[in-house]
Amino acid sequence: MALPGENTKFYETPNHPYQGERIAEESDLLSRYGLKNKQELWRAQSELRSYRREARELLGRVTEEGDEGEEFVARLRRYGILGDADELDAVLSLDVTDVLERRLQTVAYRKGLANTPQQARQFVTHGHVTVGESRVTAPSRKVAVAEEDDVAFDETSPLDDELHPARADNQE
Repeated sequence: MALPGENTKFYETPNHPYQGERIAEESDLLSRYGLKNKQELWRAQSELRSYRREARELLGRVTEEGDEGEEFVARLRRYGILGDADELDAVLSLDVTDVLERRLQTVAYRKGLANTPQQARQFVTHGHVTVGESRVTAPSRKVAVAEEDDVAFDETSPLDDELHPARADNQE
């Protein structure tokens, strides 16, 4: 139990400190998504675990209306974690990559603002990327599907210039 005013951990570490297969899998995800450390991966896994837990609880309840889980499913659809046709039981088959794909860092990379996920992280952290009208410096921010088209370089950033050498479209 944390003392008042102290932060608590938002993730759970693996039960066993050394498992070669798990470590190799985590290292692959870290490099593929440009994560800073394994804590960010464990945080995404804990977030996915909470989604699954909530889905199991909602599936376990039997009600006449049947729309108890609609708000939960609508939230996951809004963030693009679930597809439009997916239902509540599809939450149980989600993977950690579904959560990692919705990070601002990954969305900026997939959109072509950077050459690598690591460079996208740097652009976000240094304040070169905006979502809508606001500058965002948190690479772990979840981007909603409606906001995805609004991810761009800040107009005051030097990277907004098409001829900047760090731009992804200038690479040959």
